[in-house]
Amino acid sequence: MVKQSATAEEPALPVSRGQALSPALLARIFYQASLVHFNAVAEHLSVREASRRLNIAASAVSRQISQLEFALGVELFVRDRRRRLTLSPAGEILYGHTRNLGNILDSAVDELELLRGLKTGTVRIATVESIGIAFLPEIISEFGRRYPGLQLEVAMVSGAEVIERLIDERAEVGFGFPTDAHPQIAVALHRDVHIGAMIRHDHPLADSRGPVSLAECLAHPMAIANSEISIRRIVDPFLLQATQTLPPMVEVDSIRMLVELALTGRYVSITTPIGAQTDIAEGRLVFRPLSEEGLPANRFGVMLRGGGTLPLAAAVFLDYARNQFLRIELPGAVLPEGDEG
Repeated sequence: MVKQSATAEEPALPVSRGQALSPALLARIFYQASLVHFNAVAEHLSVREASRRLNIAASAVSRQISQLEFALGVELFVRDRRRRLTLSPAGEILYGHTRNLGNILDSAVDELELLRGLKTGTVRIATVESIGIAFLPEIISEFGRRYPGLQLEVAMVSGAEVIERLIDERAEVGFGFPTDAHPQIAVALHRDVHIGAMIRHDHPLADSRGPVSLAECLAHPMAIANSEISIRRIVDPFLLQATQTLPPMVEVDSIRMLVELALTGRYVSITTPIGAQTDIAEGRLVFRPLSEEGLPANRFGVMLRGGGTLPLAAAVFLDYARNQFLRIELPGAVLPEGDEG
């Protein structure tokens, strides 16, 4: 408590530990103006200077300090014989924990201004090609309308480089197909999709919409991702089970190329539906899941670097993208057990 003379601005409230508030009520105090006033007085060791800086009456500052001391049941300030104000031991402890409150509030205001478009920020995104082509343009476009002050930087890279960029902090948000858990990567959202045969609507294998085996696919010219794309590593063991000798195949490093090859009508492209959903919806392509027993689904993930805190702009984009991916209808999506849809 600030011990004052009879001419002080505000009479002191009695401080008694027995009258102190409960922990639940104390928590509410720390969200009120009394803590701001306390920090101002502690910084300048002067009620008058604090009132000048806060642009309020000195009596109001003293009242807030007295109420805080009453709630805590301890004195926070004392005056020496020369009426100089100093922090009490309890005041030192409290100020040590709250002295950065002003900086925290300033940072919060800065980031809120960013969201209001008063300041700019950058969100760095790393994505594999199929996601970048299939879904991100619409998500980015709508996000840009909501937050026109933010800049988005998008890198279309391999799945391995998506992980590298997140770890090296060259990207805040990543989109890809994580095949293995990584200790430095957190998956904010994942959805599983079947691997299957992508074929043109008039291809011989398009007569049925049910599952198809790799052996049936190998009876036709086939296109497949090369080893740089995660889906190839999943499919390879099942290819070796389906045939003793692999026939010549078209191997590409682009999911979009697999879609285009399927659109020629000659090739059966082994891939997921991601990147071809428009062609499937409009009837140009047919997707048939592979029937191989034990073939895992391909897991799509929205990722970020684990163990860190995202800048606000990136956190807002991540939350928006995650919500959008939850709503997207994915052809070939693996339904939860018990889902009849």
